Amino acid sequence: MPSDIAKQSDLAKPSDPAKIGDPKYRRVLLKVSGEALMGDQAYGIDVGTVDRIADEVKQAVKIGVQVCLVIGGGNIFRGLSGAAEGMERASADYMGMLATVMNAIAMQNALERMGVPTRVQSAIPMTSVCEPYVRRKAERHMEKGRVVIFAAGTGNPFFTTDTAAALRASEMGCDALLKGTQVDGVYTADPKTDPAAKRYDQLSYTDVLAKDLKVMDASAVSLARENDIPILVFSIHNPGGFVEVLRGDGLFTKVDSGT
Repeated sequence: MPSDIAKQSDLAKPSDPAKIGDPKYRRVLLKVSGEALMGDQAYGIDVGTVDRIADEVKQAVKIGVQVCLVIGGGNIFRGLSGAAEGMERASADYMGMLATVMNAIAMQNALERMGVPTRVQSAIPMTSVCEPYVRRKAERHMEKGRVVIFAAGTGNPFFTTDTAAALRASEMGCDALLKGTQVDGVYTADPKTDPAAKRYDQLSYTDVLAKDLKVMDASAVSLARENDIPILVFSIHNPGGFVEVLRGDGLFTKVDSGT
């Protein structure tokens, strides 16, 4: 079996600007909701959808971008929903964190079948199935061209995976946080139900918080603002969309300081 280093020589070599164009961001965190992994199913993991998203990540690694991911768990269990149905909130959130580990392992499997060396690091130690989260080790993996998937949120209840994504992006020194959603950016309302909804090309962190736009939760937006990490919101279902956004092309909404 080829080593990680051998795989890295094929996947993490510098981009050829004449062929693909230089990416604007060299290290990024991709946040994907658990629901994005369901495909057309009502629940669970659709392998075809996971493979398609994994291929998007592979293409980014091929042009020399260091990629880490945070994947939600809403396709399996959502802590807030469990709490709403009478479960104690902390217990429900821990169950949701475990769901994110399942999704992370599914994504790791898809990426490694495509020849992309990948590591899963969990904020809740479970060494039989993945590594515990260690910041410097994660950075080293990324420097070697490996994809790192951060699982189990922050490891604490009462925090969403959006906040975990902003936290890990800050810790990894990412150039941008990309949120793959069901639509191609941030709108004034849900474009699926409101045909009059207008799309924003750019917003400031303050705009998002003041207008209560459902980009990410307020804690995540505030953390990104404090660390000056732009948030790029795009459609995860647009083939090739991830790499397009990394090059500054395609449709997306950019949230930054606005300066």
